[in-house]
Amino acid sequence: MAKGSIEKRGRNKWRLTVDLGFRADGLRNRPRKTITIEDEALLKTTKRLNDYLENELAKFKIEVEADAYIAPEKTKFIDFIEMWHEQYAHDPKNLSITTLNVYDNIIESRLIPAFGNDRIDQINTLKIISFFREMEKPGVRKPSTSKKPLSDKQKEKLLEPLDSTTLALYHRVLKNIFSRAVEWKMIKENPVEAVKKPVSKNSKEKLIKQRDNPQYYDETEAQEVVDALYKETRKWRLLVLGSMMGGFRRGELVGLEWPEVLFENSVIRIENNIPFTLKGKAVEKEPKSRASYRDVDMPDWYMDELLSYKKEWQEEREFLEDKWLGGDRKYVFHNGAGSPYYFQHPSRWWKRFCKRHGIRYIKFHGLRHSSGTLLLEDEEEANFDSILIVIQRRLGHARLSTTSDIYVHATKKVKTRVAGKLNKFNPSGSQK
Repeated sequence: MAKGSIEKRGRNKWRLTVDLGFRADGLRNRPRKTITIEDEALLKTTKRLNDYLENELAKFKIEVEADAYIAPEKTKFIDFIEMWHEQYAHDPKNLSITTLNVYDNIIESRLIPAFGNDRIDQINTLKIISFFREMEKPGVRKPSTSKKPLSDKQKEKLLEPLDSTTLALYHRVLKNIFSRAVEWKMIKENPVEAVKKPVSKNSKEKLIKQRDNPQYYDETEAQEVVDALYKETRKWRLLVLGSMMGGFRRGELVGLEWPEVLFENSVIRIENNIPFTLKGKAVEKEPKSRASYRDVDMPDWYMDELLSYKKEWQEEREFLEDKWLGGDRKYVFHNGAGSPYYFQHPSRWWKRFCKRHGIRYIKFHGLRHSSGTLLLEDEEEANFDSILIVIQRRLGHARLSTTSDIYVHATKKVKTRVAGKLNKFNPSGSQK
């Protein structure tokens, strides 16, 4: 059997070495492994400590002689990803299932093809910089897996370079992965730390676009939306209005059940969230933050119509009988058979709705922001602080600063009133 040794390397660290003699190249073959002991009681007991270390050395010898041991620094990137999944990524305390799904798509499509067979210790900063340079080149976009033929516009899009937001996400995923490698003592430094996070080269153009196409509706546009919704089915009308009037997130509406609709108080209670669908099954999780658990007061007219819709809902359930797929769950906005909608379905319906009625399109999430904007429309600037707190609670923001940042535009009407107060400084002495 191979010889082994134990060497103290710190207060609670020891290095195990197994001597396998000489390699074919004439160098000594001595695999090493460092272990850390956190048990203070064990550290204070000499005999138990020695027995523990000898046992760890014996296990290490068996592992080495069976050719099962791979030095951490020689681990390939693709193998480390498996460790990353097992030890870190699948713990919801570290990554939510939605975030993990996004990370996994990037890992499979971009990172493994680029780094998969490289040793984790040989992926340096320069190699990562080279990766990002390749990703910035035109033509690196990957076509959709859909079998439908690409339109000319889609073909043109494939030739465009990746946007900075996407590249910044790649940077975040790589940084997370290599941070774990440092944390687990597999490498000494994170090579991503010295790589600048991609920054938008078109920030001016984006700011202009945001200015010209704000992602919220003012009072006039909101009324156009309401009028158009009354040409649609009651279910979709109430779902969209739930976001625009109540400030609910898409996942909160998809996961809403009748027990959380409190008709006697005109309140909708948020206790559930379906932000994702995996392999055809809705993934339910807690609301986004502690502040997202909330009771939202709704207009009486909305609750009256919601009550009428509930009667239709009950009749539909009774009519379907055995074809009802919702079981004991009572999703308010179900897919027609009792199951919750695919999480992106409301957004897709909304986009078609805007096109159908000639309404300026904003993302479905923009409806939620419109809720706060509409509440601010007729407020005097003196009331901003108090109304922002109300909006913060309605929308379930964890911090008031988030609410303030989103509604910094303060709407056109408010800005006009504020600007009007400066007319008194007109040097001509007349106020228009």
